[in-house]
Amino acid sequence: MASTAKKEPNDTVSNTLPETAHFDDQPEITLFESPAKAEASVEIAETKPNLIGLRQKLASAKRILSRRLPKSFHGDRTTRLYHVWPGNNVFFCGGRLVCGPDPRGLVLTTMAIAMSSWSFAAYAANDVVSFAYSPKIIGSLILTFIAIVNLGMVSATDPGILSRSDQTLVESATKLGDEARVKYCGICNIYGPPRSRHCDVCDNCVEKFDHHCPWIGQCIGLRNYRLYVIFLFVALALFAYIFAFSFQTIRHRMSQNNVVLIDLLRNCPETLALASFTFAATLLLGLLTSYNLYLVASNQTAYENFHQYYASSQNPYDKGFLSNFMEVLFWSMPPPKVDFRGEVNIYDQV
Repeated sequence: MASTAKKEPNDTVSNTLPETAHFDDQPEITLFESPAKAEASVEIAETKPNLIGLRQKLASAKRILSRRLPKSFHGDRTTRLYHVWPGNNVFFCGGRLVCGPDPRGLVLTTMAIAMSSWSFAAYAANDVVSFAYSPKIIGSLILTFIAIVNLGMVSATDPGILSRSDQTLVESATKLGDEARVKYCGICNIYGPPRSRHCDVCDNCVEKFDHHCPWIGQCIGLRNYRLYVIFLFVALALFAYIFAFSFQTIRHRMSQNNVVLIDLLRNCPETLALASFTFAATLLLGLLTSYNLYLVASNQTAYENFHQYYASSQNPYDKGFLSNFMEVLFWSMPPPKVDFRGEVNIYDQV
């Protein structure tokens, strides 16, 4: 009689081993893998829950900060208008300074003023006894400072850019039955004052547009024309001042040493070059200043005068000689039509 014996776990050993063994709460480990690789797999599996928990905590902290911080701080939906302005202007100091798109002319003008003043102080005025306290040099430095500051103000001032979303002008004109007093711009798709024009360089409509000055790199319009005229006067005074004293120095050296012009080219070429440059600049600025004085006296813009708007008709903006000068040089400057620092919804700009 065959009896069945109860097998113990150690009595029978399997001829083949399973490739893998599973343990509770442990990753799947291949028995044929090296011990180092198995230990690395265990460490990665233990690290994953920690990374998931850390990620959840960071997401929760981000949601809390997003609710507590203002929108302008983390930039959720709003931004400044100058960030999305469709024109070609360049903005500085958070939209407070409005400049043109091409600064090369401004840099050249600044260098011409600064280098002329430096050359005068270094060469043309070095015949005085005291260099540091020379009245000639102090006068040129004062004029140079005023000219450069005024140049910066002209180039960084809003010339009178019109808003591309404000339609109060055409609405008020419609109520008064004076639709002819507004001007439509197909590029900006807005209605503006009759003396406004679109500048192709800056890609803006400018109120009382005069011209785009390449030597300043900015449009000249209603809000910076006064500064432009003052800059012309100061620059004219500076270059005329430098030319007068440079010419005086040349005459003094020619009479003292009995030299001729060819000797000046060898002995003091810097002073001769400075006198030649400042003479040309004085002549050019004199003509330009005289032309703008005529425009101010007749209350015209350079654009209107160039296109002969009032050649066959009377200028409706002419208030008389004195009133025209008062309007341009002494009346209060109107506020800007565009608040470039104002917050806008970025989704409305698409």
